[in-house]
This record gives sequence, structure tokens and C-alpha cells, in this order.
Amino acid sequence: MYTGSILVLALSAATMVSAHGKVLSVVGNAGGNGTALGIKGASIATFGPNSATEKDTTVFGGNANDPTTNGLGKTTASGTLKVADLADTMAASGSTLPQVSADGTGTITGTWRIVTSDGTANNKNGDLFAVIDSTGTGAYSTGTQLTATSDMVGNGQGNVVQRTVTRALRALGKRATNVGADAPFTVKIPAGTTCTGTDATSGATNFCLMKIANNNNAGPFGGSIAFQVAGASTSSNTTAAATTATQANAKAAKAGKTARREQMFKA
Repeated sequence: MYTGSILVLALSAATMVSAHGKVLSVVGNAGGNGTALGIKGASIATFGPNSATEKDTTVFGGNANDPTTNGLGKTTASGTLKVADLADTMAASGSTLPQVSADGTGTITGTWRIVTSDGTANNKNGDLFAVIDSTGTGAYSTGTQLTATSDMVGNGQGNVVQRTVTRALRALGKRATNVGADAPFTVKIPAGTTCTGTDATSGATNFCLMKIANNNNAGPFGGSIAFQVAGASTSSNTTAAATTATQANAKAAKAGKTARREQMFKA
């Protein structure tokens, strides 16, 4: 959860032109973890000029109040995002995608990074848009629209609600071009959700994509994350194990063959 002091500092920047918010990390209630497509991790600065801090923030474009537009958006660092970018996400976060329960108790929880002051929640209730694409292709126009809930406070247009700058933070006013604050969010996954996405690059199968976005007209900003329904037949959490087992079996076979040859020579 972001602190009041960080917010107060950042919100003094009333003249900000561009602003961003992004999905930094996500976990499923049944295990697994990930990030939004295009996230570059620690290589992206938390504070500094916008050109440095906004590189991996997804910009979706389109109607800010309609999250059901197709496509995975784009970032400055990666350009137009593709499903194949899931391979980089899994390389950074691990081979097991976020897993959610199938009975309606499943949740995705995550961390939303408020990069700059209009990269926050849609309203004072802390809501963000969420849309599940069961095909895993970015076809959000036929997806299931949900709500991501958080403790952020927006002004109705994805902007942080302005507050009075405290005396202790006035000295840091030059850094008010960035917020750099993190806030938790949660999305409840409906019972009966099925996932049919496949990606040859990462080897993942049976995954859904979910767009999480705010309603700022300069964006909208947010990210697309992949998840799976726990218990479904999947590849993302078995590929690494299968590869390891295959390598181990090959090594054992080679060792056995060598031992037999040595025994023959001794005889």
C-alpha cells in the first residue's frame, strides 16, 4: 500500500503532461506468479524523468471508458505487445503462471505501480477495469468484464486526488514528476472460467489473458497478465519439470552405458 507521504509529494505536480500506471506483479490464490506483458523489472527506474520511468508501462489507447477494445497495447521499450512476449514474462517470474480456483473463490491479486499522478484508479472507490479474454489472444471485445478493487483514490478520470503538500516533503518537490508508489489490487475470477490460450514461444497452454486498466484519457494505462485455472491440463507449470526429467533420464542412460562398457573391458 502506498504511504500518504509519497502521495503528497507526487500529487503536488499539477502541471504533469503525461502519466502512467502499470501492473508490476500478480499472483493467483492457488499459487504461481507473473507480471504484465512487457514489464522490464528492476531495469526501469522508479524515480526520474518520465522518459526513464515510463518505458515498460502499457498504453492501450482507444476509449478510456471502454476496456473491451482488442489488442495488448504497446510500451516504449517493447513496441506493440504480442502474446509471444509471455515467454519473457515467464523467464522473469518463473514457469508457473498465476493459478486460480475454479469454484468462484479464485482471485488474482497484484501490485499496481502509480508511475505518475494520473496513473491511478478510476474513482474514489479504487476501482480499475478488468477484462478476461479466455482465448489468450487479446480479444477483449468478446471477453468478460470485471472490476479490480484497490485502496487507491482516483478522481473519476484515472488521476490521483490532489492533497495538501506536507512541510516535510516540500523540499523534494523536484521529484514530484513521479509518484513511484505501489498499491495492491484484487480481481475475483468467476466460477466456470475456462482458458484456451496457447503460445508456441513460451510453451504455455490453457491460459487466459486479463487486461487491467484505468480510465485515463492519456492512456488508458495498465497491463495484460496471463493466468490459468488450477487443475486444468496446462503446460506452463510442467514444461520445466519435464525438461529436467528428460535431461536426468538421458544422463542416467549415458552413465549406465559407460558402466557396461567398462565392465566388458575388465572382463
